Amino acid sequence: MSPVLSAEGEKINWVNYKTGEKHLSFRMHADNKKASIGIEITHKDTGIQQIYFEQLLQFRHLFAEAVGEEWNWQLHKIDEQGRTISHIYIEKSGVSIYQNKDWPELISFLKPRIIALDAFWSSFKYTFENLR
Repeated sequence: MSPVLSAEGEKINWVNYKTGEKHLSFRMHADNKKASIGIEITHKDTGIQQIYFEQLLQFRHLFAEAVGEEWNWQLHKIDEQGRTISHIYIEKSGVSIYQNKDWPELISFLKPRIIALDAFWSSFKYTFENLR
């Protein structure tokens, strides 16, 4: 992915994507059963977390256009560390990061979606400046 530039034409660390918002992250995950990609909102104050989520929800139609599909929208779920987070994500089951034969499928799943997230974010990140 390193040769692929961001939507703004800049070099970017795709794996450790920086949104510029402290409590809003893009996460890619793969294990022995599935792969997922999504937006996580991790603010400790669930009210503020909900404001971020609702702000994104206002752009749900444009988000779906940008990523080319409908994703799952989940307000206030408990993650593996016991934190309350909000999550906008999509998963692919039946693939394993530990199986070399699955790597092309994992890359085909994750790569276009992180690029689409970047394109969406480059257009809408400014709407979140007032929430800082």
